[in-house]
Amino acid sequence: MTNQVSWGGEVDLKPGDLIEIFRTGYQHWAVYVGLGEVIHLTSADKCSEARAEAGSMKPLWAKKAMVKREPLSDAVGENKYRVSNKHDATYDVRTPDQIVSMAKKLEGQIVDYELITQNCEHFANSLRYDVARCDQVRNVLWLPMAKHLALLLLKI
Repeated sequence: MTNQVSWGGEVDLKPGDLIEIFRTGYQHWAVYVGLGEVIHLTSADKCSEARAEAGSMKPLWAKKAMVKREPLSDAVGENKYRVSNKHDATYDVRTPDQIVSMAKKLEGQIVDYELITQNCEHFANSLRYDVARCDQVRNVLWLPMAKHLALLLLKI
């Protein structure tokens, strides 16, 4: 995994890499499919406005998403990004050809979207590892809850 963060495209990208995009208040995730393009989830009801809302949190509350292929520069906008294949040591990694083929087969489809259980990070991880996992949800919701539960149990 490279942790090099980029403003302007100097990160070394390989097909099948997971791209973590640092938007205001959250990270958006995409899969690099080669030739400067990514496939990612974007708001299904406002696909044409997605680029304009690249920094917005509005799409987080949607119930549907569209699987979209577009230039990495459009998906990133003015945000920083990095390659983040952070679970390669934990899970089996599909081949780049498998990841890219699966992503391209989903292109244009409207899929269910749930912030907690079916978001862009789940989508990207499921393509690379066949595991729908989201560390943002775990870190924001589950770890603080576990901490409070542990404190409650210690008081008993």
